[in-house]
Amino acid sequence: MKAALATAVSRLTAEHIPSPRMNAELLLRFTLDCDRAFLYAHPERELTPDEQMRYESALAERARGVPAQYITGHQEFWGLDLIVTPAVLIPRPETEHVVETVLELISAGTAGGFGRPTRIADVGTGSGCIALALAKELPDAQIHASDISPAAVEVAEANAVRLGLDRRVRFHEGNLLDGVGTDFDFVVSNPPYVGESEQDQVQLEVRQFEPRSAVFAGPTGLEIVTRLIPQAREALRPGGWVVVEISGTIAAGVRALFEGWRDLRIIPDLQGIPRVARARTRT
Repeated sequence: MKAALATAVSRLTAEHIPSPRMNAELLLRFTLDCDRAFLYAHPERELTPDEQMRYESALAERARGVPAQYITGHQEFWGLDLIVTPAVLIPRPETEHVVETVLELISAGTAGGFGRPTRIADVGTGSGCIALALAKELPDAQIHASDISPAAVEVAEANAVRLGLDRRVRFHEGNLLDGVGTDFDFVVSNPPYVGESEQDQVQLEVRQFEPRSAVFAGPTGLEIVTRLIPQAREALRPGGWVVVEISGTIAAGVRALFEGWRDLRIIPDLQGIPRVARARTRT
């Protein structure tokens, strides 16, 4: 395995794939269905012809830019092992800030509770990552999740079943909050927020392989959020919260869209980039 891994690292390096060793190891673990400790405990093990063929196939896909998550079919988010396919955006660590913000607001006593289950709507659920993370952390919550893509809803439902959370989240196929209901404590979302003018700043493999409708919102990047915020106002209980992932590019525009709301805060990620906007309706 040591020789196969070294060859793979050299190949991915030559193809300018980021983090070539990490990718080579990940794909070898996928091929052998083993953990990292096994790789290092058995460097002398040689791949069988079938294993070598499957490893070469996976490396070829990665070399042409296919994200490793689409090759392996999995991505970790909030400690959950999620199925991912090219029908859904690959969950990113930055999106965990949305989950953290909701949990912090509930813990602070500013939302939910009051003798009734917390009701949450996750808009544009994709793989279901946000809804399922919240279901994991809030066993008494009533969670609804929607996506305009039927294929994405299928992936999210499959993840819910695999994680034993299918009775905790109700999935809807629809545009934003259409048909999802009202009387929510939270409307949460990781919507498309990249402007078409920013395409050159987006990683090539994202542009080529991830669903365009989940990345690009329109010319400015504000198009989806502009539609979501008024719908959220109608769907929320008095004092209910919107928690939405954003970027630094649209932060000022999002701030303007929340005019008339209370307790608006733009929360940066670990790199200091504006990442989450949260605001609440008036009581």
